[in-house]
Amino acid sequence: MEELTKLGLTVTELRFALDTFYFLISGALVMWMAAGFAMLEAGLVRSKNTTEILTKNVCLYSIACAMFLLVGYNIMYVDNAEGGFIPSFGSLIGSQADDADHALESDFFFQVVFVATAMSIVSGAVAERMKLWAFLAFSVVMTAVIYPVEGYWTWGGGFLSEAGFFDFAGSGIVHMAGAAAAISGVLLLGARKGKYGANGQVQPIPGSNLPMATLGMFILWMGWFGFNGGSQLLVSDAENATAVAKIFVNTNSAAAFGAISALIVCKVVWGKADLTMILNGALAGLVAITADPLSPSFLMAAVIGLIAGGVVIFSIIAFDRVKIDDPVGAISVHGVAGFLGLMLVPLSNADASFGSQLYGAAVIFIWVFAASLLVWFVLKMTMGIRVTEEEEYNGMDVSDCGVDAYPEFVSVKSAG
Repeated sequence: MEELTKLGLTVTELRFALDTFYFLISGALVMWMAAGFAMLEAGLVRSKNTTEILTKNVCLYSIACAMFLLVGYNIMYVDNAEGGFIPSFGSLIGSQADDADHALESDFFFQVVFVATAMSIVSGAVAERMKLWAFLAFSVVMTAVIYPVEGYWTWGGGFLSEAGFFDFAGSGIVHMAGAAAAISGVLLLGARKGKYGANGQVQPIPGSNLPMATLGMFILWMGWFGFNGGSQLLVSDAENATAVAKIFVNTNSAAAFGAISALIVCKVVWGKADLTMILNGALAGLVAITADPLSPSFLMAAVIGLIAGGVVIFSIIAFDRVKIDDPVGAISVHGVAGFLGLMLVPLSNADASFGSQLYGAAVIFIWVFAASLLVWFVLKMTMGIRVTEEEEYNGMDVSDCGVDAYPEFVSVKSAG
């Protein structure tokens, strides 16, 4: 205390500075997940669509940051009624509260990268056949209105929060919401050409760069420590610091056991170690533990990962059987595992109930799915959402971007 006084600091000021810094560093880790999504998706699409999917990821992140700053954060957090349904609509991020634990700007930065994560989920599911500009137009609405509204209902103190719905870091609010937006687009968009045979058989369409996809998964795994750890909000006392440490361990364990579960299921079902399924198993474990990474014991966190890693494989197979084409498995990883995570919360958290969790999950899914379906439909009727058959065949790098990601693979005629 005496040393702090000499420096002109109080304990309150020091805690404010430390918690603000922790928020910013956590946000930077989550921002790094944008690179993870970009690498994962670029690795799981065909080489002729790589530049386009990378362009989507850069632009969606930029759009999310712009729209959440202009209106989204205000809709989600500023001047809203406790337990309400309709948010107040305004612009920018409001003003600093006198009793705040951290800087308002750090809260905004941490929240905005979550919005971009939700939108990133959509890009993988609609890859290889959606028009770039239709996707970007949807990104504007998703990040400005659709996500912030359900964010107000939950983290913003709206009616779902009052109903006892619990979602610590966003299994439903972020991940399942992104999957709901994705599946509504996929249903209107249709499958890639050649994905399903005339008799209903599934034709595998391998990704172009599995090393890149693996790098993307590890970047996401690393970023998740900021995603879940930062959601504790505070780190400046012993209780919160200990909680953050446990969150890190549980998050890491769920991912590890998710990957192991996927490996075992692949061996049992196909007799092979399918790398893409193992990547999705790790991510499914991460998504599932995100609903509550603090309450479960170390063993329970491992069980959550084991369940999610196995379930996601059967979910991917099931979506293929009903001809819902998801090139990267995003709907299963983020939607099914997200819902699973929400429903497992009451097993270790006495403050949550299965009824409130199911109610919250249903409201989030219905809102995001219905609102997204409407936006996709309007886009389909106006500018169109699917590229032509010729553009799909030649690759979207050529039609949308004019730049090949791997030009050395392209045959060119000599000038002479």
